[in-house]
Amino acid sequence: MIEEITVSELNKKISNKEDFILLDVRTDSEYYLSNIKGAIHIPMNSVPDTLDSIKRDKEIIVQCKSGVRSSRVCEFLLKSGYADVKNLKGGIVAWAEQIDPSILVY
Repeated sequence: MIEEITVSELNKKISNKEDFILLDVRTDSEYYLSNIKGAIHIPMNSVPDTLDSIKRDKEIIVQCKSGVRSSRVCEFLLKSGYADVKNLKGGIVAWAEQIDPSILVY
């Protein structure tokens, strides 16, 4: 079972300047349309090739548009030996609805 985090929990972590990785796994065009400040952008299909660049000793919160692709990436990271991995419930759509209405929803 993949652990999930809500957008309000993520917003608290950002506000508290907690040390974690927000990994945005959407496509380049999606990321450039709208993104959460501070996110690291690695498109889902590139994650296997870039594992070495993703630190293992930090909490990783994976984010996509609605939570489906990020859930798959969470599974992959857990199988690859990452311990502290969470899926952002509702993705950027939930972030736009509940936290930052200025974000473009596509």
